[in-house]
Amino acid sequence: MPPSRSSLHSPVRSGEPGVDCRLCPRLAAYRDANRVLMPEGFNAPVPSFGSESGRLLILGLAPGLNGANRTGRPFTGDYAGDLLYATLKTFGLSEGVYSGSMDDGVRLPDALISNAVRCVPPENKPTGQEINACRPFLTNRIETMPQLKMILALGRIAHDSALRALEIRPAQAPFGHGRRHALTAGSRSITLYDSYHCSRYNTNTGRLTEAMFHDVFRSIAAELKAS
Repeated sequence: MPPSRSSLHSPVRSGEPGVDCRLCPRLAAYRDANRVLMPEGFNAPVPSFGSESGRLLILGLAPGLNGANRTGRPFTGDYAGDLLYATLKTFGLSEGVYSGSMDDGVRLPDALISNAVRCVPPENKPTGQEINACRPFLTNRIETMPQLKMILALGRIAHDSALRALEIRPAQAPFGHGRRHALTAGSRSITLYDSYHCSRYNTNTGRLTEAMFHDVFRSIAAELKAS
């Protein structure tokens, strides 16, 4: 049986696109095709996962075809999720045991995971128009997190989309792995951390090592503990 699109494990409903969102025709058509090719998959806009009362928002690029698009939970079911959830556990930011399934019981009491683009794009490459079309959902998501203190952007696209959602020009806070940007967005103070995306490609090529990824999370965990 395919995962239910209406009853996700610990879903966060507000600030999310509908299960058959058609804002991006190319992504909608790709989603339709995948429903035929992999009927056991989720094949819908993947909702954010975690706690709306969390102080940390982790933002990726988009669901992976055989990861979140299949399981229905961000960063679940592929290598990027293996590394991310293991790292969250290492630094005390998750509870439960991750097994790559949306019903594994993992909980994020102080964090929420989302993506700049909620639908899987062909070849994992959303267009600029698709990123822009999905940004209002990110803006709404940020607004529904009253305790938000930090955003971790996994990759440049997530970084730029987060800044634009906060109405800050990307040139004011350039992306760089391990960088920390203290931002003022309206009446809110938010710290933006940057990391290369935890994809298998980046780790296989050495662009991102586990130690580099841990260094970013070590700084985030220390700042959360101190606040």
